[in-house]
Amino acid sequence: MKQLTAFQRDILYIVGKLKKPHGLAIKRKLEAYYDSEVNHGRLYPNLDQLVEEGYIDKGEKDDRTNEYTLTNQAKKTLRQRRNWENLEQIL
Repeated sequence: MKQLTAFQRDILYIVGKLKKPHGLAIKRKLEAYYDSEVNHGRLYPNLDQLVEEGYIDKGEKDDRTNEYTLTNQAKKTLRQRRNWENLEQIL
């Protein structure tokens, strides 16, 4: 997790919460969270990097739309992050 940016981590959280979301669904959730526009030039390169690094699987929903799911590596990474956050609250 430490090699990921906060933006990439937020993408993982969103992909994990939604069932096979497509790029625009992820974009809308990010925009709601950040309360500002997230442009395609920021979102899709980060999604592609997360795919390349093995955090997200990318599949075709239809001819024009991709859908994304978390890999086991991403789930493990998010669990480790959550455990670390919970530990920090105790300290």
